[in-house]
Amino acid sequence: MYFAKMGQGCYIAVVLFIVVLGTTQFGTAQKCYQDDGRPSWCMPELINAAFEKDIYANNTCGVKKASHYCVHSGHIGLQRTCEICDSRNKTLEHPARYMNDIVQEIVTWWQSDTLFDNKYPVRIILDLGKTFDITFVWITFHSARPESFAIYKKSSTAKDDKWIPFQYYSQSCMKNYRVSPYQFITRRNQKVALCSEKYSRILPLSWGTVAFSTLEKRPERFGFDRSPALQEWVTVASLRIDLDRLNTFGDEVFGDPDVLRSYYFAISNLMVGGRCKCNGHASECLHLGKEKPRLKCKCDHNTDGDDCEKCLPLYNDTPWKRATRYSANPCSPCNCNGLAQSCVFDLDLYKSTGRGGRCINCNNNTDGVNCEKCKLYHYRKFTNEACKPCNCDPVGSKRAQCNSDGQCACNPGVFGKKCDACRPGY
Repeated sequence: MYFAKMGQGCYIAVVLFIVVLGTTQFGTAQKCYQDDGRPSWCMPELINAAFEKDIYANNTCGVKKASHYCVHSGHIGLQRTCEICDSRNKTLEHPARYMNDIVQEIVTWWQSDTLFDNKYPVRIILDLGKTFDITFVWITFHSARPESFAIYKKSSTAKDDKWIPFQYYSQSCMKNYRVSPYQFITRRNQKVALCSEKYSRILPLSWGTVAFSTLEKRPERFGFDRSPALQEWVTVASLRIDLDRLNTFGDEVFGDPDVLRSYYFAISNLMVGGRCKCNGHASECLHLGKEKPRLKCKCDHNTDGDDCEKCLPLYNDTPWKRATRYSANPCSPCNCNGLAQSCVFDLDLYKSTGRGGRCINCNNNTDGVNCEKCKLYHYRKFTNEACKPCNCDPVGSKRAQCNSDGQCACNPGVFGKKCDACRPGY
C-alpha cells in the first residue's frame, strides 16, 4: 500500500489506526484462487485512494491576486507572522492538489482565503475515479481544525447520484447539524451519519489530525460479509468536505485586519484508506487508457464490469452474488451447446430447474433455452449439424414446418421434398 506525503510518525499513526479497528476490511491483497485451483474470496490491497486523484476546492488563496495571511505563533495568538499567498508564484501558491500530492522535501498544503476576505463556508470535492470500499479518512490540518465541518459521499460515479452525509464534526452538533453527539447506532439504522465533538477544538494551532473510521460504532462491522447495509455504506466514488465554521479565539470581533488574516482553513494531507471495490472477485485494479486513465477491477470468477458487479456474457446460469470469505460465489457457465456467445439469467427457469441460463442469439439457426433445437421452419437430422431452412412450398405444403429429414407435408396431388411438384395427372 502507499500513503503519500507524510512523515514516519504520521505513517505509524495510520498503521496503528488500521490495526486498532480490526475489521474484516483490512490486510494485503488476497488471491482469487487457492493453490489447488479452487476459487476463493479475494480483494485488492489497501491503498490511499486519494493519492493524486482529481480534487477541487471552491476557495483557494491567491487565485485572483496575491493575498496576505498571518500565522499564529504561540498560544492565544499574541504574535503573528504575516506571509503572502500567490497562485502565480510556485513558491507561494497553495492549490488544492497539495492535499493529496506526492512526497516532497518541503511541506505543502492547500489554503483558503482568510476571514478578512469573508468567503465561507468552503467546499472540497475529491473524485476517486471509481467506487472504493473505504475504511478510513485521515485529514491533517495545516491550520487549526475547523469548529464545524462535514463529510459527504457519493456511492457511484453517476452524475446524478446524490451526496449522502457520511460524518459530522462540531462543538455544537445539534445547533449546526441537528444531530446529537450521543446518537446510538442500531442494526436498523447503520447507514446514518454520526456527529462527534472530537477534533473541534482550536488547539493545536497546526498539524491537528482527524481520523474517521467508516465502520466505527456500526453493530455489524465484525460481520461485514453478511451485511449488505454496511457494504453499501463504505462504497464511495466521491467525497465532499464542507468546512463550515472556523475556530477562533474570539478576537476577530475587534476587526483588526491582521487578526482577521490569521483565520483560514488549510489542509496539508488528505488520505482515504480503501480498496478498489471489486465485490470479492478481483485481487487488483487496472489503469486503463492513456489520455484519461480510469480504474477497473481485473475480474476473476467469471465476473465482469468495473466493479465485477455482473457475470460474463456466457456465465449467467446462476444469479450473480458478491464473494465472501465463506463462499467465492463464482458465476456458472450456461449450457448453450457451443452455439451462443451470451445468455441471460431467468429466475423462473432457475426456480423450476435449478439452472437459470437462457441462451440468446443462438447460431446456426438454432433456438431454445440451450440452443438445443432448430428455429421454427428449420430442420436437422443430427444434433451436431447446423439447422437448415425447410423452404416448404407455400402452395403445395400443408404447413411451413418440415420433419427432421427436411420432408415437408404435402397437400393432395403434390409431391417432392419441398412439395413443389404436382403428381402425374394433377
